[in-house]
Amino acid sequence: MMRGLQTTVRTIRRRVFTEVAKLGFKADTSTLLDDMEAIPYEIVNDDTPRYRESTYRSRAIVRERLRLAMGLSLRPENKPVHLTAGVEASNISEKYYEPPLMQVIPSACDSCEENKYEVSNMCRGCLAHPCQEVCPRGAISMVDGKSVIDQEKCIKCGKCKSVCPYDAIAKKERPCQKACGVNAITSDKYGRAFIDNEKCVSCGMCMVNCPFGAISDKSQIFQLARALTEGEEIIAEIAPAFVGQFGHNITPRNIKAALGELGFSEVYEVALGADIGAIAEAHHYVEKVVTGELPFLLTSCCPSWAVMAKKFFPDVIDEISQELTPMVATARTIKQEHPNAKVVFIGPCASKKLEASRRSVRSDVDFVITFEELQAMFDAKEIDLTNYEAESSFHDATGAGRGYACAGGVAHAIEKCINEYYPDVQVNIEHAEGLAECRKILTLAKAGKLNGCLIEGMGCPGGCIAGAGTNIPVATAKKDLAKYVQNSSRAIPPKELEEIELD
Repeated sequence: MMRGLQTTVRTIRRRVFTEVAKLGFKADTSTLLDDMEAIPYEIVNDDTPRYRESTYRSRAIVRERLRLAMGLSLRPENKPVHLTAGVEASNISEKYYEPPLMQVIPSACDSCEENKYEVSNMCRGCLAHPCQEVCPRGAISMVDGKSVIDQEKCIKCGKCKSVCPYDAIAKKERPCQKACGVNAITSDKYGRAFIDNEKCVSCGMCMVNCPFGAISDKSQIFQLARALTEGEEIIAEIAPAFVGQFGHNITPRNIKAALGELGFSEVYEVALGADIGAIAEAHHYVEKVVTGELPFLLTSCCPSWAVMAKKFFPDVIDEISQELTPMVATARTIKQEHPNAKVVFIGPCASKKLEASRRSVRSDVDFVITFEELQAMFDAKEIDLTNYEAESSFHDATGAGRGYACAGGVAHAIEKCINEYYPDVQVNIEHAEGLAECRKILTLAKAGKLNGCLIEGMGCPGGCIAGAGTNIPVATAKKDLAKYVQNSSRAIPPKELEEIELD
């Protein structure tokens, strides 16, 4: 598990994001094309570590990363397209997004084997050779005193691996494919990973699990930096998972002040929208599920979970909560108070970029960036968060709303609200984290096995604190968030918060 480790992949990504942010913050964009051309040579040169077998391949991969970081798509492999092609359209101070969100950089993919059992040099050629005895297809033979697996006969059952006393049989899997809970990753004709966009729900788990950094999402940091430079009224809404993401000693006051230094005029907590949602879904559960009008209620705050439910389980669409997600509820609140401002969602999630761009429900969110991308923007402006401290912290949200960031936290917040508002109502809670588990729980719900339940789904194992755009290990984030929730001035939101009109 590479999450939270400062790997070479993360170092390269952050460097690319930082250089792209610098481009956006530059007042004069007349040299943009030349500046873009120079970046791959600055990042990969004779003085930098050699990451690939050749400088030329490393530089070619950085060029494609650069395009994705600018919000552009990868260039086709079968015809000449210039590095800066399409930049004119993306050179704006507004949200720019060219689908799809997740893309495999072909030149970076190592063409990992999808699924294969292989005997390693740990094999001692033991007398018992249990691997051979348990194989149902006779795929294992002894050659020169060692076990060998006939790949033509092997059915990938794994029985040989489970009985080997020396753990000499390895299961080779493609990491991105293993991490994908919706089976959206296949192979192209060259054996490289390929994302089926009809299945993909943009959770980003493939991206963070690829040890070659061959999968990346598109970014809006260039366009946001442009907007900040132009001095528009721009307001940040920051997800509760931010705790600890910028250093263990960094407080909300530090972050609030540093965002002000970047050019944001104000900062709101997304947990405020979570509080509004928790109250609404508490009422929804009692009025619809407890009365029997709906068999169960699915939470809607995780876009990957909601999109997966709609794509693969269309029969349960009516059971998905229609309440605004915390991101959207908070943005609506901001726009009521600041109708001319641009709203930026800062969070741990890649798929929020899609949610902000959807047409079915107005998001009121103008930009989405991740914690990883925000850190690169701080780097671009050479902002050390420890040097900045605001006069006040975040005081809007409750512990319940802040707890949304951890798996199980959404259902727990709604349950606490129900217990407070409807003390006689029994709440039945189920939750799943990771898309594979989410599919299982939706299968059970569809089969009528979870009637009467409030069902929370989180696309990332661990919840939002494990999102694709986070900076620290999940265990550390969980601990930091628990402390933040505990220190909140209020445990649950007051019932009168529901009276806020967000249409």
